[in-house]
Amino acid sequence: MKTSEIRDMSRDERQAKLVDLKQSLFNLRFQHEIGQLENQRKMMETKRDIARIKTIIRESDLS
Repeated sequence: MKTSEIRDMSRDERQAKLVDLKQSLFNLRFQHEIGQLENQRKMMETKRDIARIKTIIRESDLS
């Protein structure tokens, strides 16, 4: 997910996306532990998306 896409979202949409990504990361970690995860890069991308959203939320709080 690109930062421009995140910035175009409303605050509520960002919060909802953050919750979805956290749930997705939980599922990916679980799959990784039991050996079903084929694409481990997906976990890294999800972590980065979470960080991007948290950063943009924090920026908007400070401004």
